[in-house]
Amino acid sequence: MKDRRPGSETALAHSTSIITRTNPRRPTFRNRLKRDKHLYMMLLPVIVFYLLFKYTPMIGEIIAFKDYRLGDGIFGSEWVGFKHFQSLFVSIDFWRVIRNTLLLNVYSLVFGFPVPIILALLLNEVRKEWYKRTVQNLLYLPHFISWVVLGGIFIAILSPSTGVVNAVLEHVFGIEPIYFMASSAWWPVAYTMSGIWREAGWGTILYLAAMASIDPQLYEAAKIDGANKLRQIWHITLPGIRSTVAILLVLRMGHMMDVGLEQTLILQNQSVLDVADVISTYVYRVGLQNMNYSYTTALGLFQSAVGLILVIGVNRLTRSFGEKGLW
Repeated sequence: MKDRRPGSETALAHSTSIITRTNPRRPTFRNRLKRDKHLYMMLLPVIVFYLLFKYTPMIGEIIAFKDYRLGDGIFGSEWVGFKHFQSLFVSIDFWRVIRNTLLLNVYSLVFGFPVPIILALLLNEVRKEWYKRTVQNLLYLPHFISWVVLGGIFIAILSPSTGVVNAVLEHVFGIEPIYFMASSAWWPVAYTMSGIWREAGWGTILYLAAMASIDPQLYEAAKIDGANKLRQIWHITLPGIRSTVAILLVLRMGHMMDVGLEQTLILQNQSVLDVADVISTYVYRVGLQNMNYSYTTALGLFQSAVGLILVIGVNRLTRSFGEKGLW
């Protein structure tokens, strides 16, 4: 039955106009560009950076399929197809550097990846702000020191003659000095520990930010139920940062075929090349010093392909556990 009260038609028309205004058509890209032009202008330097230094150099990957010569250039060099990939797969040095790269990354993943999480959990429980900030600054400091300096400090600490570690082992435990940096058994341990020392504190930043977003009322409710600190960490804090851990793990898996050149080059020596020669140092020695560009480009392309497969695989595995993943 139609409403005949005074003003009912006016009210109906007014409500219809409100619904129409609150449900506009989706703006086109041109309208969004005009509306948010200042934001897009701020994004422009980032886009230019990635275009110039990330995507444009990918044109050079074509030399992996050519017998590249500096005089002929990238497009003038002779096309040889998969010749360099075949040379890779029959080379003993190739499989040695692949093994060393994977082992060092596995050590860093198993022993290094949990350390920032543990440090963040400990720092999150500190209630004295001045003490917390002091510890954080001390933990962040090694990240800003060059590997040239940090590597020299680390080698000096482990020196068999003047190092602090060997002095403690000899005078306290009666153990003979150990040549950590010249031993194939101890060098991977020293490499892993040096990486943890430099990056563990810096890695706590994202975890602390994720912990700050957890609702404090959850902790209050847990206290009322009688949960101690360990129970609160296990049932509230760790589930609260689980998605952050999953995303960082996926990103970390993308670097399983990549070991930083600077750290390895500073710490390695001729005595430990059987365990310290990795893809990055091999490319530096064979590709740049011996000018075998096509061969090492093929190695780099293989490295990137394996990294991409690992990221896709781990991301799917992460989504199967109920996390969002990267995409």
